[in-house]
Amino acid sequence: MEFTAAQIAGLVQGEIIGDPDAKITGVAPIEEGVEDCLSFVAQEKFVSYIQSSPCTILIVSKNLFQVAQQNKTLILVEDAYATFQHLLQWYASQNTQPKGRGQYVAIASDAKVHDNTYIGDFCSIQPKAEIGENSILHGNCYVGKSAIIGKNVVLMPGVKVLDYCIVKDNCIIHSNTVIGSDGFGFQPGETGFSKIPQLGNVVIENNVEIGSNCTIDRGTFGSTYIGEGTKLDNLIQIAHNVKIGRHNVIAAQTGIAGSTYIGDWNMIGGQVGIVGHIKIGNHNKFQAKSGINKTVGDGRILYGSPAFDANNYRKNYVHFKNLSKIAQDVEELKKNKQ
Repeated sequence: MEFTAAQIAGLVQGEIIGDPDAKITGVAPIEEGVEDCLSFVAQEKFVSYIQSSPCTILIVSKNLFQVAQQNKTLILVEDAYATFQHLLQWYASQNTQPKGRGQYVAIASDAKVHDNTYIGDFCSIQPKAEIGENSILHGNCYVGKSAIIGKNVVLMPGVKVLDYCIVKDNCIIHSNTVIGSDGFGFQPGETGFSKIPQLGNVVIENNVEIGSNCTIDRGTFGSTYIGEGTKLDNLIQIAHNVKIGRHNVIAAQTGIAGSTYIGDWNMIGGQVGIVGHIKIGNHNKFQAKSGINKTVGDGRILYGSPAFDANNYRKNYVHFKNLSKIAQDVEELKKNKQ
């Protein structure tokens, strides 16, 4: 799609500096500016790109603008970052949502699929499954027996929502994620490990987004639960009967062991490991590669494995890096004392 500076400024209530008829056909990162593209400058460290970027139009925060640049069209706004995100959301909303059925689709006769949905090629909808209005299932998705998909849900190619699992409204699940795989439950015995049946399900509340290649295990009995507004990155493992509250953000390669409870508004970095059967409160921050091995209250910032207060971790790490020299100095002191 093609837009002029005047059209963009009208959408964002911005002030044009330069040519209102300048046109763009795409967007680009400011560091990789491309002619006929739109980008933005929202931080002091990127101000030099206002002059050097080949992008045709730049959205710039007013507090960063000093003088008009030659051969550049600028749109001045209060907050360039927020404005650019608003534009991207507006543009995405203009894309026509697919409707109807692909050429090769298997839908059980007793499944309830709203007429106003899209079911892509090679999707399989099992008996008594339900799919709500305006949902989109891209190719190769699987919806299991008695599973429920709500309204305005998007399942990207290859997503599997297994038997009895529930995905509520306005959720996005990215490619190859599996919702409702068996939990890792085995009973040791004299002849080895026997499988414990996993009879529960997974419940995903409204407005959750889940990245690619995640696995969320069903409960042994009862539900594994993901609360409203929570966002999961790619490659995350959530074990059986975990309960995650509202508006958490969890980065890639994190693993959460079984029956752990996580409250609301936590920020969990990449490759964090959380043991099972503990409780984590609200508004915590766990930095990347932390190991959480015990219950955590509210408002903590933790780092390390086992994790402890992040500021103390950094102070102690300075000493750890010099541990060999410290040990050598201690030995010298011992010799001198003798």
